[in-house]
Amino acid sequence: MNKALLVILATVTLDAIGIGLIMPILPSLLREVGHTTEIAGTYGVLLALYALMQFIFAPILGALSDRFGRRPILLIALAGAAVDYVVMALAPNLAILFVSRAIAGITGASIAVATAYIADISMPDERARRYGLMQACFGIGFIAGPVMGGLLGELSLRYPFLLAAALNAINFLVGWFVLPESHAADRKPVRLKSLNPFGSFRWALSIRALLPLIAIFFTMHLVGQIPGSIWVIYGEDTFGWDTWMVGVSLGAYGLFHAIAQAFLTGPITARLGEKRTLALGVAIDGTGFVLMAFATQGWMVFPILMFLTAGGVGVPALQSLVSRQVGEDKQGELQGTVASLMSLASIIGPLAVTGIYAATAAHWNGAIWIVGACLYLLCIPPLMAARNTPRV
Repeated sequence: MNKALLVILATVTLDAIGIGLIMPILPSLLREVGHTTEIAGTYGVLLALYALMQFIFAPILGALSDRFGRRPILLIALAGAAVDYVVMALAPNLAILFVSRAIAGITGASIAVATAYIADISMPDERARRYGLMQACFGIGFIAGPVMGGLLGELSLRYPFLLAAALNAINFLVGWFVLPESHAADRKPVRLKSLNPFGSFRWALSIRALLPLIAIFFTMHLVGQIPGSIWVIYGEDTFGWDTWMVGVSLGAYGLFHAIAQAFLTGPITARLGEKRTLALGVAIDGTGFVLMAFATQGWMVFPILMFLTAGGVGVPALQSLVSRQVGEDKQGELQGTVASLMSLASIIGPLAVTGIYAATAAHWNGAIWIVGACLYLLCIPPLMAARNTPRV
């Protein structure tokens, strides 16, 4: 494994730890600064705001990384995230918290740059495995991050934000001193339409082979908003989890996710191919959603996590299929478009998910998981239409 890949994976890991740190305590912080216990709707809006900023800025950062190189854009985003976490730690009211989460969405859009970086340093047939390693690093981050966030949250709801700021500062220093540039910046003027998220969609949709893959990407990420939006609230409501137990469950998710991505994605993709691996991932994840709907005890969640994380093998396969559709000089713009598409799902998803959950929880709060399993059926037509042997 080359040095550049190791460094970018370490960067992704530290970033994931920072994100994971605040997940267990964000609903509790909303209750504290909002002076209310009814926070499902506000929580959904806060998640959607973060995603809206990613939707707007992912194609911008991706296009700028094509123009100026990956490294400087990543460094700017990491520095901004470090400062923003400090602001969130000191937020005295909802207004400041919302502004801070908007800024976090901007800096978080750098995932498009990291994905393009891996495409730069990988041969086409290496990308699925390396995207799996990137997903595994997110999983590793979610082992340590939520557990530490849950522990620190018992002491103060502000401490996890301060630790996240410190980790992003370390991430910046690692990038500054160790991370090499992966892309020879062409210094051509940035096309204004590449900075427009809707313009970037038009460009991507003009590539016919991308159409079914984009439809699958959007659907999968929309379904992924269900656990992302209600995990903490669902655990508290259904199983009576406290902040510590929420952190443990997220840490377990991270552990299983890292194992699946590190040890299953590569071999399964090599044996089945990208398209079949994608279909397998959708089927396994959908099964996990159905099982979650009928879980009645907190301990049941942990074996179900094996389904929810093993289903993640389809994501790197899909990322690899997508990356094959354009040349190397367009990887930044493509990954920015994909990240923006994911953000669009993350805008719609939390609002819809928390709304459905609030409407159905009094009758059966497991209904939201069945909705997610049914949405996966929408992947079947574009999956059948996707090209088996995509070419760059």
